[in-house]
Amino acid sequence: MRFLFKTDYDQDIRLFKDGVQMFWYALLGIVLLALPAVLPEYLMGQMVFILIYAIIGLGLMLLIGFTGQISLGHAAFLAVGAYTEAIMQAKGMPFVVSIVLSAVFAGAAGLIVGLPALRLKGIYLAIATMAFGFIAEEVITRWEHVTGGNSGKQLKQIDFFGIIIDNDTKFYYLALGLVVIILLGMINLMRSPTGRAFVAIRDSEISAQSMGIHLAKYKTIAFTFSAALTGVAGALYGHKLQFISPEQFNLLVSIEMTTLVFIGGLGSFHGAIFGAAFIIALPQLIVFAKDVLPPAIGQQTGLQPTVFGLILIGFLIFEPLGIYGRWVKIRTYFSLFPFYRRGMFKRQKSYMKSDRLK
Repeated sequence: MRFLFKTDYDQDIRLFKDGVQMFWYALLGIVLLALPAVLPEYLMGQMVFILIYAIIGLGLMLLIGFTGQISLGHAAFLAVGAYTEAIMQAKGMPFVVSIVLSAVFAGAAGLIVGLPALRLKGIYLAIATMAFGFIAEEVITRWEHVTGGNSGKQLKQIDFFGIIIDNDTKFYYLALGLVVIILLGMINLMRSPTGRAFVAIRDSEISAQSMGIHLAKYKTIAFTFSAALTGVAGALYGHKLQFISPEQFNLLVSIEMTTLVFIGGLGSFHGAIFGAAFIIALPQLIVFAKDVLPPAIGQQTGLQPTVFGLILIGFLIFEPLGIYGRWVKIRTYFSLFPFYRRGMFKRQKSYMKSDRLK
């Protein structure tokens, strides 16, 4: 069992709590850098998708996990980022500029959605964002001279300062670098007054407003930042597939992206990474399981969404803190053994009395 005594504010905002944590993260970094040397090309491709979905998860974690605003239309921001990247690349724009523009245009779309949704919350906000997703999909389909409509658009390989990203290993290192940069930026954001305002709004809007936090301002900022990060992921997503079309950004994709943060663990950056790995790994595990399951089960249509739905229900009922919450419980058990108590992580009521009176 280890105890950490903090004596100044610099210790509280330090990136790593102590030398032990720094060691483990350094070891993780070495493992991630060495993965291309040991994994086959197919698995490296899956690692690239995990990193892309991790960026999506970080964006959604900012909105759902830290600000408490639900969204069922984030596939639209993914589409804005992907199509912006395709159009800018076709015009000869360098990748560094085009991916920034993908984030800017997706962020602008998030601002457009965030402003009218300021007076909505809960299921009504979910319906509003879902409606935006439908509108965006229809616009992409009908705006044929720009988006290509149902014919889609082709994307070329990335030219990163003269380096052609022509295999999954190079793409992996590019995506890994972006994930690290975004993750460090979000860690610092959440330690800033803006990040603390996000958390205050999530915990209680009435209490946050009574402390002088401008709800409309910070909700709009959260939507904009979340959409911008999803736009960056959309640009990478388009290059990875090298072809995009409207059916790749439908409601089911939005639901999959939203469940990513719930399964990974709300309110933690680790949860976004774990959720991304789960979303990508589960279909592969189901494909492998079909070979060993009885034909009456393995050959049934709709097996994947059924398994995915059952796992999601299981997490919501038995482990609402997600994969990262389960890991924290296991880690705490071994750290405090034999003094661990079963009720240590019992969920507390998060609402205030002022919220109940509404």
